[in-house]
Parts: sequence; structure tokens; C-alpha cells
Amino acid sequence: MLIRVARAALHYWEEPCISGTAGSGAVFFCGCNLQCVFCQNEKISRGCVGKNITTQRLSDIFLELQDKGANNINLVTAGHFADQVVEALENAKSEGLVIPVVYNTSSYESLETIRKFDGLVDIYLPDMKFLSSEISGEFTKAYDYFEVASQAIAEMVRQTGEPEFYVKKRASLDQQLSLWESENLMDAEEYNECADDLMADGREVLMRRGTIVRHLLLPGCTEDSKDIIRYLYTTYGNDIFMSIMNQYTPMPQTAENPQLSRRVTDEEYNDVLDYALDLGVENAFMQEGDVAEESFIPDFDKCEGV
Repeated sequence: MLIRVARAALHYWEEPCISGTAGSGAVFFCGCNLQCVFCQNEKISRGCVGKNITTQRLSDIFLELQDKGANNINLVTAGHFADQVVEALENAKSEGLVIPVVYNTSSYESLETIRKFDGLVDIYLPDMKFLSSEISGEFTKAYDYFEVASQAIAEMVRQTGEPEFYVKKRASLDQQLSLWESENLMDAEEYNECADDLMADGREVLMRRGTIVRHLLLPGCTEDSKDIIRYLYTTYGNDIFMSIMNQYTPMPQTAENPQLSRRVTDEEYNDVLDYALDLGVENAFMQEGDVAEESFIPDFDKCEGV
């Protein structure tokens, strides 16, 4: 079975500890089993663009991204090609792939799928989109989203354990790889204390292992967002990082929907952030400024790097 891929290139719009300044080696797979009505990557989630490739070509792409200086290999919505991606990762690792592997997912995936990546994925980057079955049903038809996603995320955290970070050395690839093994690693507390200063000095402070759970605020859904943050914090505490995002961008297909045709307001986002801080959340990425004005959507039409 062939794998359909829309883009494979350095990507700079992930969390700072994933993209850094050199970029994440993002491979965008075509297709998605969730089909959100507000999807920002509809061209690839509906399979409108992309190129069919072999497992061997995918392995080669991983190694090419490493050679370009990617901080990691970032598998974006790869679950429906799980068996082929596992084979490609195993092949690439046997041929010299050593940078961390990131699994980027909607979390609407079976435990069987996530378990296939045990030992191959270093960092999980899952969404926790909805807690309310009413909201998930309305926007995705997946009324069981929270049940499925919460089980999948629990398995991801089991695999990765507590977050680990490292400072990327200003050196060649071969030299910097040796630093991941011992004294250069830091835990979440150390990361929170010194990452900003190190990055201000021009250093890249990157995640080596762990789980970052993303939550994208939707207009008019602040109470569900708070429920999600409370669930994640009471369940995992500081064993994960959260990424609380306000980059929701209305797409053409939501133009007739009064709720989804607008952006999240500053008041909505600040309300959710204040709730997280009051709850005691420390390990979190928050977006500053009007990031919804920026473009987080690459040009998929050219099938770059595929």
C-alpha cells in the first residue's frame, strides 16, 4: 500500500521546543479520520492534494530532513498509515536517523495504533480538542472523541514519561547528537527556569522526550476549554506540557456558521489562561499577540520535499 504525503519540509510554527530556529522536519500525511468542520488543512485532510510514495521513499525523506538540519521528524496525521510509517522509521533508524521523532495527531486514534509506535516515537504532540460530547458531535460527528482521545493520550504519556529537554550545541550534527545522552538533559522545572534566557542568547532549547497536549480554543467554547485544562492538570500534573492556542482561523466552509465564522476574542483567551494559572498549571505554552493574523497553513499544492 502506498502512502499519500502532501509536504515534507522544515516547519517553523510548532511550539518553541519543537521547531526551535532550525525548524521541525514536518511530514504532512493526506487524510484524516476526524473531519472537523472548521479544519484549517482541509486540502490535505480531504485528500485533495498530495503524492503517493513508497515506504522506502518515506524513509529517504526522513533522512533528507535530518541532513537539512531539522530538529526532529514531525509526523503530522500519520495514524491511518501506521504500519507503513513504522516500517519507514525502522528502516531510517537502521540507516542513520537519530534525531527525535514527533507524532502529531488529533488523538482520535485507537490504542492499537499508538502502541505500534512504542520505542519509535520520542515526543507525542496530541490534540485534546473537546471534552463535551455535544460539541465534538456537532463539529466532527465523533461523539466519543473525548473517550477515545483520553485513552490514546494516556498511552502516549506512558510511553514517553516525564518531559526531557536539551540545549542544542552550536556544532556539527555528529557533535551535537552525542549531547542527548547524559549531562545536557534538563527536566521541565529547569526548562521553565532557563529556556527563555538561553533562547535570548541564541541557543536552541529543544524537547528530547515527552508529551505536549495541544488545545485550540474555539469561539464560544471557553467552558469546555476550562474543563479540558482541568482534566489534563488533575490527571497528569507536571508530567506533560500543555499548549493553549488562540490561533483559530475561520475558513471558507464556516462562513455561514455564526459561531465558527469569527475568531476567538482576547477576552475569551485571557479568561482561559487565567483559569489555567489559577489552577496551578506551570508547564504550558501560551500564544502572545495576534497570532490568528499569521499563517500557520503551508502551501500544500506543490508537494514540497515529496
